[in-house]
Amino acid sequence: MPSQQIITIHANAPAKPALGQACNGCGVCCAAEPCPVSLTLLWPHQAPCRALIWHEHKQRYFCGMVSDPARFLRWLPGWLNLAASRLFKRWIAADTVCDADVELSE
Repeated sequence: MPSQQIITIHANAPAKPALGQACNGCGVCCAAEPCPVSLTLLWPHQAPCRALIWHEHKQRYFCGMVSDPARFLRWLPGWLNLAASRLFKRWIAADTVCDADVELSE
C-alpha cells in the first residue's frame, strides 16, 4: 500500500501537471519532499522545503535555491549567487518537466 502524506499548497497554485509534462510551478514536488539540493545544503531536512517560495503576482511557486540561494545560504558570498543559482537549477532540473510521481486527492 502506498504511503499517504498531507501537504498544504496555496489555494491559487496551478494544478499539478501530469508526470513528464511541463513544470508550471504548482509546488507539489517541493511540498512533498526536499530535493537533493535541499537535502545537501538546508537544515532541517523536512517537507515542505523551506526554500519553496510562493510568488503572489505570478500565482506560482519558485525554488528559492534557484531564484536567490544567498537568501538561504547565509555563508554564500553575494558574488557567487548567480553561479550557485545556475548550478542548483541544473542539479534539480528546475522548470523543465514534472518529475513528482505523486497522486493527489482532495
